[in-house]
Amino acid sequence: MPEVTALLGGEPTIAGSSRLPAEPMPDLLALLGDAATRWRLAPFDIAPADDAASAAAYRRLRRRVFADEQGLFDRDDRDEFDDDPRTVVLLARDHAGEVIGGVRLHPAVADGPDLGWWCGSRLAVDPAYRHGARRGGGRKAEKPPSRTAAAPRPAPYAASRAGRTELSGGAGRTADYVGPALVRAACAYAEGAGVLRFEATVQEAAERMFRHLGWAAVRPVTVAARPHVLMRWPIGRIAAAVAATKAPLGSLVGGLAGMPGFVGDDGVPVPGSDLVAACDAIVPSMVERDPEWAGWCAVLVNVNDLCAMGAAPVGLLDALGARDASFAARVLSGLRQGAEAYGVPVLGGHTQLGVPAALSVTALGRVPGGPAAQPVPGGGGRPGHEVRLTVDLGGQWRPGYTGRQWDSTSHRSPAELRAMVRCLAGAVAGAGADSGPGSGSAGSGARPAAAKDVSMAGIAGTLGMLAEASGCGAVLDVARVPRPAAAMGDWLTCFPGFGLLTAAPAGTPFPAAGPAQTAACGELTAGRGVRLRWPDGEETEVVAGDVTGLGPARGDDRSPAQEKDAS
Repeated sequence: MPEVTALLGGEPTIAGSSRLPAEPMPDLLALLGDAATRWRLAPFDIAPADDAASAAAYRRLRRRVFADEQGLFDRDDRDEFDDDPRTVVLLARDHAGEVIGGVRLHPAVADGPDLGWWCGSRLAVDPAYRHGARRGGGRKAEKPPSRTAAAPRPAPYAASRAGRTELSGGAGRTADYVGPALVRAACAYAEGAGVLRFEATVQEAAERMFRHLGWAAVRPVTVAARPHVLMRWPIGRIAAAVAATKAPLGSLVGGLAGMPGFVGDDGVPVPGSDLVAACDAIVPSMVERDPEWAGWCAVLVNVNDLCAMGAAPVGLLDALGARDASFAARVLSGLRQGAEAYGVPVLGGHTQLGVPAALSVTALGRVPGGPAAQPVPGGGGRPGHEVRLTVDLGGQWRPGYTGRQWDSTSHRSPAELRAMVRCLAGAVAGAGADSGPGSGSAGSGARPAAAKDVSMAGIAGTLGMLAEASGCGAVLDVARVPRPAAAMGDWLTCFPGFGLLTAAPAGTPFPAAGPAQTAACGELTAGRGVRLRWPDGEETEVVAGDVTGLGPARGDDRSPAQEKDAS
C-alpha cells in the first residue's frame, strides 16, 4: 500500500500511524476514475460539537434562524437546556469545516434525573444548504453516466461509531439534505446512548419530513404562540431484546413438557417430593471468551431460578464440553467458586473433552414445608397486583459486557449471596419456615402471588413473561425502578446479576434480601404486553403482546395454594 499511495501522489501511510495521506479521498477516487463513488459521497459529515468555536457557530446559526428569520424568539433562543452538561450538540460541517447545521439532544427535564426520556430540539440549517442546495449556485451534483440506467443506488444510512455519527447517501436524495441527515443522526445517537423515549416538538411545516423519516405524530401543541406537533421516534430496543431471546419459545417447546400451573416457569416441582428442578445453559461464545466467569454464572443463574420459585438450593449437576483438560479446568474453577460462595454442593455431572465449548447446569432446590408446600409460580399474578423489583445495585458492568451484564455478585460475601437467593424460601412455608440467620425469610406474609428472576430478556422482558404467564399485561413506572448509574435502556435490557420481579396485592411485605433493595415500580393490568409509564403520565408500549407465546400458565389447573396467593 505505501507504494500505491506514493504512485497516486500521497505520502506512505503505515497501519497504526497517525499520519494521513496528503491527498484527500475524493482526489484519490478521481485518479482511480471512480466517479460513481465520488458522486455518492455526502457533501458534509455530522459529529458532536468538540470545540468552543463550533458550538458558538451553532448558537449564531440558531439565533439567525429562530430569532431573525422565523421570529419565534425576540433576540435569543437560549434556554435551560443549553446549560445542562448532559446536552449533546450534533453539528453538520461541510468539507471546509464550516458549520452548516446542527441539532441538540438532552434529557426532557433539565434539572431532573436522566430516565432515558430525551428530546431533540433547535434543529437549524444554513439557508444555503436547505432542500439539497450547495454553496456556489445551489446546484445539485450531476449523476455520472451509468452503463445500466436502472441500477439501484445504495440507501442512505446513519451510523454511530466511537462517538461520531456519519452519514452516507446519494446526492439529491433525502439523506443528502442537511436537516433530515441531522434528524437521522440524532436518532442514532439517542438509541446508542440508551434512550427509550425520544421526542421532538416540530413546526407544522416540518411534520411531513419527520413522518417520512419514520417518526409518529403524538398530538398538536403550541410553542411560542405557533402551532407545533409533538413527534416521537419509535425505539424498539426492548422489543428487539425480547424477540432475540424469548419469542421463539412457544413454537419450539409448547406442549413438550411442563407441570400444570408452572409452564414456562423458572423451575418445575418434582412430582411427589418437595424438590424443585431448574436447568440453564451458558452461551458457548461466553464460555470460550471467559471460562471462569461462565462457570460462576452457571451457578448464579440456576440459584436465581430456584430463588424465584421459593426454593433453597440443595445441589447442582453440571454438563461440560471443552476442547482440552486445561480449558475444562478453568470452567470448573469458576463453577467451584460459585458453588462454594452460594453454599450449594456439586453432586456430579459429565465432562467431555475434545469438543466445542458447552456448559449447562441443573439445580435442585427444596421448598420448605415438605411435599405439601407449593413453589411460587411465575403465573400467579392478577390485574391490579403491585409489581416489585428486588435487585442488587452494587457492582459494575462486567468488563467486555458493558450494557449487557451487570456484575453484582462476584464482590459479595457468601453470607450476602445466600441471603439474596433464599429471600423467598421461607415465605412459602409459613410459620414453620426456617427463619434463622441468613435465611432472608420475612414470614408467610411476604409470599408473593408470582415471581420470576430477571433473565437475559432484561427487566422489561421478564416482566412481560410474568404478565403473559399470569394472563395479563403490565405497566412499569420508569421513575420508580431501582437503578445504578447506568443508562435506562441498558438497565432494562441487561442481565442484572441478581434481580427478582414479584407481583402481590398492595401492602404485602417486601422480602428481606440482604444487600438487595426492593421497590414497588408498576402493576399488572388487563390486556397484554408491557408499557412504560413516564413522569408526565405518558405511557409508551415496549412489548406489544406475549413474550414467549407459551401463554398463561394456569388455565383450570391451578392448585388451591395458587388460588389463595392470587387473592
